[in-house]
Amino acid sequence: MADDDYDPPWVARQLLRAARVGTLATSDKGHPFASLVTPACMPDGSLAILISRLSEHTRHLEADARCSILVAGTAETVNPQTAPRATVIGVAEAVNDRALKARYLTIHPYASLYAGFGDFSFWRLKPAAVRLVGGFGRAYRLRGSDVTPDPEAMAAVLAAEREVLEHCNRDHAPALAAIAGSPGDWQMVAVDVDGFDLALEERIIRIPWSAPVKDAAEIRADLARMARESRARDRNTQ
Repeated sequence: MADDDYDPPWVARQLLRAARVGTLATSDKGHPFASLVTPACMPDGSLAILISRLSEHTRHLEADARCSILVAGTAETVNPQTAPRATVIGVAEAVNDRALKARYLTIHPYASLYAGFGDFSFWRLKPAAVRLVGGFGRAYRLRGSDVTPDPEAMAAVLAAEREVLEHCNRDHAPALAAIAGSPGDWQMVAVDVDGFDLALEERIIRIPWSAPVKDAAEIRADLARMARESRARDRNTQ
């Protein structure tokens, strides 16, 4: 991506949407404490985590909910510091939200094995600020609003999501496999303004739109573009 085309909020949102693992930083009576978590990005750009009350980080959050979550992309070279990464800063809150739980388990289906245990609970971190490091020489401090989707677009996409999922999974299975770049019975399992998620059993991959979408019409147009490009790529490799 050329520097003139580099869009820090878009890059940060894509990192958050694609994140499947991250590092949670909490405060242990004033001492920094880092632990591994498995976040899932919600339609509004917040991060959800599922954690056990038996874990130290949960007790830390119950005492002081200020925290951050670091997620990272793929390094461009053997040097890990070339990987883009984003740190979400804010105040976490414990939530009992059916939609959040369903979305989380869509992204992390294996977690259904323990999501119902009494000591586990969902927490949500809404970005107050985001620190983006896009690699060497690219560091940005973003506001929470910079990575928050347009509310009208988010509502329109959520309203269209069920129909989009049913239509694509019923009528366009070969196109989904082509977009995934791997054979198999891929299913589209989630859609948001920034992209969508495909699942093959418990394997979940993230596919970004070319730009944020505002409604079902833009979703259809970008999916058609992806299908054409995937078919052309397949023909060129035969």
